[in-house]
Amino acid sequence: MDGPTGERAENGQQDEAQHGLLKIGDFARLAGTNLRTLRYYEEIGLLEPASRSPGGFRFYRREDLDRLRMVASLQRLGLELARIRALMDTRDRRLDRQEFLARVRRALGEQQALIATRIGELEAQRAGIQTALHKLTECAACDHHPAAENNFCHPCQVDGSTLPADLSALF
Repeated sequence: MDGPTGERAENGQQDEAQHGLLKIGDFARLAGTNLRTLRYYEEIGLLEPASRSPGGFRFYRREDLDRLRMVASLQRLGLELARIRALMDTRDRRLDRQEFLARVRRALGEQQALIATRIGELEAQRAGIQTALHKLTECAACDHHPAAENNFCHPCQVDGSTLPADLSALF
């Protein structure tokens, strides 16, 4: 684009790049997301560009990738975006230092509790799979084949026990 407007936008982009900021496309690529998601996160208050060029181009700090990683982590833990936004609302400039630190502490504490709960769920799931694998070892010595005629080995044709849920799901 020729003319003063095009030149200002180009110079603005160069100035931002010199300050270590990333253009929205580059930031999206590094974050493993797309422009639409970044714009939506901005719209709902989860992510704010570090600056905009005179032409309206968004620029992000490389450190904002950490913020996106936390959003993704909290989503994997089952939180909805509205709750994530509330949890991550620590950048309010009107807060004094003590309230700021208290908010960050609460956010990290809640995330830690969510992770602990998820770890407990995963450990229970792993224990269920171990039980299923143990029973499967017993099944290897059995002559019965899971089929509709024997209710897919429910209950076990050898010892009458209920099959572990993870094994039952696959039989």
